[in-house]
Amino acid sequence: MVEDIISKLNKYEIKIRKAVDSQMHGNFRSVFKGSGLEFSDLRTYQYGDDVRTIDWITTAKGHGAYVKIFKEEKEQTVFFMLDVSASQEVGNNGRLKLDTAKEICGVLSLSAIKEAGHVGLYCFSDQKELYFKPANGLKHGYEIILSLFKMKPLSQQTNIPAAIGFALNILKRRSVVFLISDFLDEGYEHNLKALARKHDLVVIHIYDQREIKLPSLGIIPVLDKESKRTVWLNTSSPTFKKEMKEMFETNQERLEKLCKQHNANYLAIDSREDYVSKLIQLFRVRK
Repeated sequence: MVEDIISKLNKYEIKIRKAVDSQMHGNFRSVFKGSGLEFSDLRTYQYGDDVRTIDWITTAKGHGAYVKIFKEEKEQTVFFMLDVSASQEVGNNGRLKLDTAKEICGVLSLSAIKEAGHVGLYCFSDQKELYFKPANGLKHGYEIILSLFKMKPLSQQTNIPAAIGFALNILKRRSVVFLISDFLDEGYEHNLKALARKHDLVVIHIYDQREIKLPSLGIIPVLDKESKRTVWLNTSSPTFKKEMKEMFETNQERLEKLCKQHNANYLAIDSREDYVSKLIQLFRVRK
């Protein structure tokens, strides 16, 4: 089972790498490069320099204006945040939203561990379910993947704001952050903005077709796994179908707009579609 998963992820990772390298004639490493900068030195201000780089403390000493020189961080951190709450357990057997989300996280982890300096993982519900501090090495990468696929969440609830808060507290340097969720939660916008300001953020929105249109099955009981409540829905009602579709589209548009406003990459993936081609599309944008 574990060998099959690793083999599948490796196959997809190689496919993505080849596509990115051949289609874009570039270095796959740039996908995970981010824009991590660290202070290097000072020099005197020259005409045309960005005033935002002026070191006002040194300049105030009266020996002329000085600007900060930055260099790219040699060790880039890639951090994965995966929502494993019960709302992710929707879909066909073997192709739940959570199954797709885990595979995407696994494929990207493999790529990142080969190209970036350090890779970390945080799986969350309304609590910490699994955490790997960012580290490097292929052994670390495989430990992340094995733990990810073995993990059984303890809680069924969701708290995206708290999860983002956790990431903001532990990630001290600017990192590439992948946030993978179905985003069926509220009140996370403020924290998402903060995460996008501080880090290079990639939002991957996982959804299932049942969230857009339920099959016409008449009046049926539907269990909300997170609240544990059973709700009776008339799945054959045109009004209900229209409202359900509009609700999904409104939430998706709001999330996508939020990402664009704060320079975060946004990608929506249907849990039953070919996510490999979608990831290639994402990397094309990032390059």
